[in-house]
Amino acid sequence: MKFTLGWLKEHLDTEADLDTILETLTAIGLEVEGVENPGAQIGDFRIARVVSAEKHPNADKLQLLKVDTGSGDPVQVVCGAPNARAGMVGVFAAPGMYVPGIDVTLGPAKIRDVESFGMMCSERELELSDAHEGVIDLGDEAAANVGESYAIWAGLDDPVIDIAITPNRQDCMGVYGVARDLAAAGLGTLKPLQVSDITANTPCSIEIRTDDPEGCPAFFGRSVSGVANGPSPAWMQKRLRAIGQKPISALVDITNYIMIDHGRPLHVYDRAKLGKAIFARRAEDGETVVALNGKEYRLDDSMTVIADENSVHDIGGIMGGEHSGVQPETTDIVIECAYFTPERIALTGQRLGLMSDARARFERGVDPAFLDDGLAIATQLVLDICGGEASAKVEAGAPPLETKAVAYDPELCATLGGLSVPFDTQRASLEALGFTVEGPKEKGAPFAVSVPSWRRDIVGAPDLVEEVLRLEGFDAIPSTALPRKEGVATPTASPEQKRERKVRRAAAARGLNEAVTWSFIPEAEAALSGEAPWVLANPISEDMKVMRTSMIPGLAAAAKRNADRGAASIRLFEIGRRYLAEDERPTLGLILAGAKDARHWQGGGAPFDAYDAKAEILALLDAAGAPTANLQLFGDTSPLYHPGRSGRLCLGPKNMLAEFGELHPATLKALDLDGPAMAAELYLDAVPMPRSSGHMRPAFTPPALQAVTRDFAFLLDSDTPAGDLLRTVRSADKQVLVDARIFDVFTGKGVAEGKKSVAIEVTLQPGEKSFTEEELKAISDKVVKAAEKVGGELRG
Repeated sequence: MKFTLGWLKEHLDTEADLDTILETLTAIGLEVEGVENPGAQIGDFRIARVVSAEKHPNADKLQLLKVDTGSGDPVQVVCGAPNARAGMVGVFAAPGMYVPGIDVTLGPAKIRDVESFGMMCSERELELSDAHEGVIDLGDEAAANVGESYAIWAGLDDPVIDIAITPNRQDCMGVYGVARDLAAAGLGTLKPLQVSDITANTPCSIEIRTDDPEGCPAFFGRSVSGVANGPSPAWMQKRLRAIGQKPISALVDITNYIMIDHGRPLHVYDRAKLGKAIFARRAEDGETVVALNGKEYRLDDSMTVIADENSVHDIGGIMGGEHSGVQPETTDIVIECAYFTPERIALTGQRLGLMSDARARFERGVDPAFLDDGLAIATQLVLDICGGEASAKVEAGAPPLETKAVAYDPELCATLGGLSVPFDTQRASLEALGFTVEGPKEKGAPFAVSVPSWRRDIVGAPDLVEEVLRLEGFDAIPSTALPRKEGVATPTASPEQKRERKVRRAAAARGLNEAVTWSFIPEAEAALSGEAPWVLANPISEDMKVMRTSMIPGLAAAAKRNADRGAASIRLFEIGRRYLAEDERPTLGLILAGAKDARHWQGGGAPFDAYDAKAEILALLDAAGAPTANLQLFGDTSPLYHPGRSGRLCLGPKNMLAEFGELHPATLKALDLDGPAMAAELYLDAVPMPRSSGHMRPAFTPPALQAVTRDFAFLLDSDTPAGDLLRTVRSADKQVLVDARIFDVFTGKGVAEGKKSVAIEVTLQPGEKSFTEEELKAISDKVVKAAEKVGGELRG
């Protein structure tokens, strides 16, 4: 929430400087996000009056102005603004001044052969707004200030403070509430609220009621006749502009001002556009309303609206309707000051996808006891600024004003909060915040604390501890170490967490760079994996609409960013969660793009291929503790991958541990990534955990005898995976055959068409004695017989 220092001091009598105020705000939980001084860059810009405006002799769309800057003779300025005219008062920048909106330092210039000494400025050129249709027109009220600093006159020299309001601090959604907190922290005195006693002799011109006590328990209002809806006063416009609010008209600006000043949203209707009655009710399914933002919204019966007997005029507590909004010609109005149930407002806003300043306050919970005062303040401002005659007040329904009492033991401050605060100090702090504290003052007796109406977030004694501590200062709480038992600490990481850490280290050791990408992705990218995604009810944006069903889209986006910045070889991995229909799955994803190594006179510069992705995923599976020797390779993969250049690694046909391969051209196109690119995913939850829970490593028992290697070459059908042959060979004799690996695959001369020659090296480890020739032959026969199971024929 934004407000100016001068605005704050309207409610807080303090001598504290800006830095002290900023430090105190953060210390009491109202974190300062930034401080702006919009007048710093334009402090030398002056208010000036156009003395005369004549047509430029050499250009149809330019004018030759004589401008009184208050410092001597009028200066000549060439201006192209369509609204420039004689007698207009605007903002002048002299030669030598820097204009921030166009990033130019002015100097004397010739425009179409006519000299120009400075310029009249638009709001965009001063970075006050995006308006640039014409130069700033300050109106007659600034005519007496010609020559003065525009920044000072407009209040732009008043620092703008931006604070973050947490959801539980609805009381600080107005400047008055912030001032109350600072006063309680000892930074000054809170000025009493000035509320006028509105006298009215005429009845309200419209019936006001609430037909939805659940959604709108209280609807207060009155009519005001004979108003003049012109511009709001300069002081109000200055404050609204300073915090980014665009002044619209007096009636609209008054409601916006009270919302920021007191955290109390109101709405003003044009009485001529309403029927005989205005009331709160449930919307009907299918009803529509065009809101003040120009958009049409379809309503349902879970929403509260403000309507008359003919149509809906307001999405209750969120945004008014376009039809009944006030206009410059409006003369009779109805002021609405209602209390809406926070839960109803939040649900309606979420369903409509509609955010507004009013919703931000109502869904947190506005002060239900401030309806009378809020209506009175608004009425008095309307009468002071717009004139008119106010009717009697109408109170329909009743706000929830039940008093909430909390039994509070002051000893909790020390036992729960870690800081011992004297009882009298605690009492004073709570009373300064608006709480009523009753009860004995002696030690050991609890306080009976009544919660003020504006503190909906206080539900129990721990909340009061927090209130005391934030005024004392959280920095005052001493640091106390937690007790620790003697001996070695018990491991806290679960086996799954340990496995993730081990796989992360293994990936980094293999030269992969870890990435962290969004868990939200566009719906179209989620559909690439063929899995049904989780759709978010209230997404941040259309590009973050669903939860990821694969790690690949996020990694592909990261790879593209790296490639766009000149990276020649991209090796990325990420450990995160995939979100499938039934649950979330821990997954490692990796992507390889570009060249696998640098160009060299002996070679290099070749792109990655599917075998590189397979090698990476096998190494990571081994690090995860998967039985890689028992893995089976299957060819059918998800739609992300190129068919024939990808595969699945499984333990049995159903338990898939990983998927790897070249990304499909359609996938690359959808992800806007230049190919080829290789990817893989390791499904960590599918990898079986080791059965042993012990922490001791097995004893190192190196073999006493040297291993023996034997080579075999088998003829195999060309469409039979070589991995099937390797796996069956490894099972030929598990007692002595400790390893087997493929070292050659050959097709061509000497090999029949439709066949391939696969050469395998097997490692045999003798136990107590060396192998005899007979034993080696027997083992070889077992290897040959095992190969025959997959159609392997020993090559002669």
